[in-house]
Amino acid sequence: MAELHPLGEDLAEESRALAQALREMFEGLEVSVRRYAARRHRDPGTLSRYLNGTRLPPWQVIMDLFTDLAEHRGTAVTTEAIEFVRGLYGSAVDAGSSTKNAVEILEQQLADADRVSRRSSVRGDVLGDALLDRTHRIADLEVRLNQLEAERKAERERADQLAATHSDVSQLLEERDALQREAARLGAELRVAKEQRAAAEARCELLERQLEAIERPVAALPAAVPRDMPKILIVDDQVDNLLAMTAVLGTLDQELVTVSSGREALKALLDHDDFAVIIMDVQMPEMDGYETAAHIKRRPRTRDVPIIFLTAMGADPEHSARGYAAGAVDYISKPFDPWAMRAKVAVFTAIHLERRAGRFDHVH
Repeated sequence: MAELHPLGEDLAEESRALAQALREMFEGLEVSVRRYAARRHRDPGTLSRYLNGTRLPPWQVIMDLFTDLAEHRGTAVTTEAIEFVRGLYGSAVDAGSSTKNAVEILEQQLADADRVSRRSSVRGDVLGDALLDRTHRIADLEVRLNQLEAERKAERERADQLAATHSDVSQLLEERDALQREAARLGAELRVAKEQRAAAEARCELLERQLEAIERPVAALPAAVPRDMPKILIVDDQVDNLLAMTAVLGTLDQELVTVSSGREALKALLDHDDFAVIIMDVQMPEMDGYETAAHIKRRPRTRDVPIIFLTAMGADPEHSARGYAAGAVDYISKPFDPWAMRAKVAVFTAIHLERRAGRFDHVH
């Protein structure tokens, strides 16, 4: 088994601690870096940099390590172990956060959204062709059935004889009905594919704006911050998380409204009507993030306020799909990158100001 490269030089204490923990996990797999990279379809050089501390891995890479280690040992990973490494990861993110890391995160999200868009587009084309074929076949059957019906009406006295001559009428009717059912099903699937593609395209546009906000921060918000800047609503039942989010977003010079439950979030939205974005934890007691989002989207006054879900469960497709289905515009896992979060909020603030300016111009 190939040995791991030495830890990188001049590592921050937090990065060194995380790298050491990841190396211990990886060594428990008893496999080479190259072989494990091939198993997980990753670049071996990048994986090696994750393990020597010179590059911060996405949280999903660490969760994959936990999964593979549990499978190799035949024992489940404890919650304590995951939370311990999560703490190391959060410290490393805070210590080593940079625009480069944020750009990598947003570019990965952009790639994911682009892949969904392309797949939905291809599926939409296939469904569209199939639907067109069924439609043409139905039209052909309708013509043939109309011809038979016309013949029956024109020669009522020969109805029995005609029915015997055209004994396939019932068969044609059954075939037409089956095709109509299939056409309805294909039409429904086509609508879903188009909706998925539209949503993915919208996410792509947002992520591109967020990348621009990191590369050119001044362009993300007006040069002079007006006194009536829109607010940001932060929803999390953990006080430490609220404090951390306040510290990260405090540099944007916007009013931050923090609440610790879904019910308090709904009340805040009744008390204030100028939120640019809502940042909401998924896992909360009594009313979780999904349920809270459903209430927000049902209210005409608040249904257009964008929601960013934060979760400690990871950003796997199943969870993110549920988040987008609940009406979220973004779904990111904890611990999050501060630069990426500021870019996301700055872009949604800019969009809110653009819309507000458009409404003002329309009125005047």
